Amino acid sequence: MIDTRPEAPLASRPVSAREGVGIPHDCEVATDVSATGTVAVGSSERRLVGVDVARGLALVGMMAVHVLPLVGPDDGMSIPWVLAAGKAAALFAVLAGVGIAFGSGGRRRPSGRRRDAAAVSLVVRALMIGAVGLLLGYVVPADRAGVILAYYALLFVLAIPLLALSTRALVAIAATIVVVMPVLSHLVRAALPAAAGTNPTFTDLLTRPVELTTELALTGTYPALPWLAYVCVGLAVGRAALTSRGVVARIGILGVVIALAAGGGSWLVMNVAGGWRNLEATALLTMSAEDYTDLVVWGPSGSTPTTSPWWLGIMAPHSSTPFDLAFTIGTSLAVLAAAVLLGRVASRVLAPLAAAGSMTFTLYALHLLMVSSPVQPPSETLAFVLQLAVVLAFALLCSRRFSRGPLEAAVWRVTRHVRRRVMEARGGSAHTGSTPSAEAPTGSTPSADAPAGSPAAPAGEAPPARPAPEWSVGLAQARAERGATS
Repeated sequence: MIDTRPEAPLASRPVSAREGVGIPHDCEVATDVSATGTVAVGSSERRLVGVDVARGLALVGMMAVHVLPLVGPDDGMSIPWVLAAGKAAALFAVLAGVGIAFGSGGRRRPSGRRRDAAAVSLVVRALMIGAVGLLLGYVVPADRAGVILAYYALLFVLAIPLLALSTRALVAIAATIVVVMPVLSHLVRAALPAAAGTNPTFTDLLTRPVELTTELALTGTYPALPWLAYVCVGLAVGRAALTSRGVVARIGILGVVIALAAGGGSWLVMNVAGGWRNLEATALLTMSAEDYTDLVVWGPSGSTPTTSPWWLGIMAPHSSTPFDLAFTIGTSLAVLAAAVLLGRVASRVLAPLAAAGSMTFTLYALHLLMVSSPVQPPSETLAFVLQLAVVLAFALLCSRRFSRGPLEAAVWRVTRHVRRRVMEARGGSAHTGSTPSAEAPTGSTPSADAPAGSPAAPAGEAPPARPAPEWSVGLAQARAERGATS
């Protein structure tokens, strides 16, 4: 993605990064893309390959968790499980926040008509993604894979009040959610019924809407209220100057520090402060030793039991405790930073992952359909290899001809229309082709933390474009260079 400057003829080509921000959960369309889907010649923006690579890694990680064995040859946790369980889904959620930031103005926080258009677009996007998720719920057994899309739809709606917040405010809210929300959830869930244990469907929405909302928000596999911390972090990252190596490196270092601190904090609480001893004594009163071991080793399905406050000290996958949330935020930041830095120097090698990461809504749905097929290969490893080959091949072939995956394209068309209608209704211009793409951090706009008096283009007007960074080249450029040498 980032080897050389693009030739002049490529400047007017469609943005290769698929303006609909990728992730099943992140089909965010660029706010400031023209009606034709192109960026004006001379625009400073190019999609960061590393963000797509991170999405691709998250997709592969979730596929591994769904398909590969949990137990390794030595009867311990398998390597794919250790690397991806709980972490891949968290990375997706952080990237959802990054995509929302890119799609609502990049480094410039939206205001006025732009904020309204971004908010309405998020609602429409949530409805479309949630609808696909509820349809998949009919065909995907919960014991094969948990469908995350309905939870992400709720996350998109919850993110609307966050669109115009500063980076400091986003970080403060994320930290508050990490510390406070698991405690509140622990107290509230004691009076709530357990989740149904199935993937949500339209039938659930029509016959038990309150219970379904409770599952999506608190008791389900990917509870949206605690997981909103991931979106806050992603929004803060998306408002940062990701074109700067120094900024990205600091984000990565911060992620490592957060992950180590979370792991150390959980160890102190559970080992030094007597957490394991007290938890076991309480837990074994209401569950078998086998069930207890499964919970603390392999993790619960989204939330811990409410029988003891010591459950909040564990760091098992998908436990949504303060330590689990902090740890997976740290790993997500580290992986994202590493992917962005690698994308600057190894874009061609990473092209298959980047292509998959640019259309993960489509590929995630495809993966779920393959997982749910009644005909499966004889081994789990072979099933994973075949699914991975199908996903990467589809992504590479589709990216050569189309600027988006099929589901991303559908969401993009609808949200583009809605955005235009909102801008027109508010008296704004529906055509914003002269403004920079929000798919990549906007180097020509003030920081999200800039003082209120900092100069910025008024809402609805385009800021001046700057030359593209030397390293900024998209997948389209990589493909063009390959074609020139073949």
